[in-house]
Amino acid sequence: MTSAGRKKIVVSGMRPTGKLHLGHLLGTLRNWVALQDQYDCHFFVADWHVLTTDYEKPGKVPGFVDEMVLDWLAAGLDPERCVIFRQSELLEHAELALLFGMITPVPWLERNPTYKEQKEQLSDRDLSTYGFLGYPVLQAADILLYKADLVPVGVDQVPHVELTREIARRFNHLYGDVLPEPQALLSPTPKVPGTDGRKMSKSYGNAIWLDEEPESIQTRLGKMATDPARVRRTDPGDPELCPAFNLHKVYCTPEEIETVTAGCKSAGIGCLDCKKIMIKHVVADLAPHRERRAALAARTGYVRDVLAAGTERARAIARRTMVDVRDAMGLAG
Repeated sequence: MTSAGRKKIVVSGMRPTGKLHLGHLLGTLRNWVALQDQYDCHFFVADWHVLTTDYEKPGKVPGFVDEMVLDWLAAGLDPERCVIFRQSELLEHAELALLFGMITPVPWLERNPTYKEQKEQLSDRDLSTYGFLGYPVLQAADILLYKADLVPVGVDQVPHVELTREIARRFNHLYGDVLPEPQALLSPTPKVPGTDGRKMSKSYGNAIWLDEEPESIQTRLGKMATDPARVRRTDPGDPELCPAFNLHKVYCTPEEIETVTAGCKSAGIGCLDCKKIMIKHVVADLAPHRERRAALAARTGYVRDVLAAGTERARAIARRTMVDVRDAMGLAG
């Protein structure tokens, strides 16, 4: 609670770029679900942000929006306890981003570590666009439009929140105290490896999908990368060098961790038998999510209704903020 007795405001979003996977559930969604009772939470579909990197092929975004929100709801987000909305339905996001763009120095954007990293990783497309360079300005508008106190992020995303704070600070310096300087709310983000040992990602083709059938999960995790030193069944290994062991750490009991650690180091257990101990937990964990998701999907129009209602709730807040911003800047009609 704030000193005034109101709940602190949390804002976060996710880009609709495809199906959600186990990494999204463990790294983001369960944290969001835990936050919705403690804070005044606003979770948005960041569909304009898709265009910063995938502007050449936006046609799949509408379908991805519905699929993603289905997973949010199946994970436990409750539209009665948080605000769920779609960014592009609120033109106030674009207006505030435009105004922030007028006061944001270009060097602030060029030093953004994600900007440099993605230009290297996404070398198959032209990212020399104003939209890609300036996406942190839109991100700041997304957050400050709702006067967020807290933004749940992993450690690697803290620089994004700091840039939002800098933009808010510069705005307030120029026009008066209107906007808060939100704090990063560090989220526990377990390391979730994909089936090939790299970070789980839809773009790598190594993800376990939230709606995946048990047989497929068992087969694909059964082939998951392990300690490369264990060439033969009789070779001892090191669990800390085994990608699959990171999922053991997330899912297995302390006793199971002790068993597989000893078995790996002594070659007393084979890699497949070791992975089976973890796989049963993953399958059991995703079963209720898949069932809830199917039930929600059967409710015709439900996702659209949730987004429509949430967008209207968000719109009321966004409009009030823009009145404050325009007044401060001398732009009121």
